[in-house]
Amino acid sequence: MGVDTDRVPAGNRKDEALVNVKELVEQFDLHVAVGQDQLDRQIQGCYCGDLLSDVMANSPIGCLWLTVQTNQNIVAVAVLREMAAIVLTGGQAPDEETLAKAKAEGIPILMWPASSFDLAGKVFQAGLSGS
Repeated sequence: MGVDTDRVPAGNRKDEALVNVKELVEQFDLHVAVGQDQLDRQIQGCYCGDLLSDVMANSPIGCLWLTVQTNQNIVAVAVLREMAAIVLTGGQAPDEETLAKAKAEGIPILMWPASSFDLAGKVFQAGLSGS
């Protein structure tokens, strides 16, 4: 009897395409704000959200996180959930404190000029699913 992939949480499916952060950066021309040396991380799904408590409770371990939040607390959430990377969407840019904290924690922060919705669709088409 095979695995029913409809019942397996995203990021845990055996048939799900795995890509690393570098491949996504290259495919979608994402700007790397910090973490250039951490782009070999495997992405285990994707999560879109701006409410930090929601992201802490519901994002999959090892995911790519799309958000408009830019304060340094995003790094703490990313560390807690062992995220592959944070993508700031909507043209948002991190402040110096956020960049410094991300560098210290080894969390890549990427930037995307359009909406989370637009990038989420592209990421889904590339083979990554959400939670």
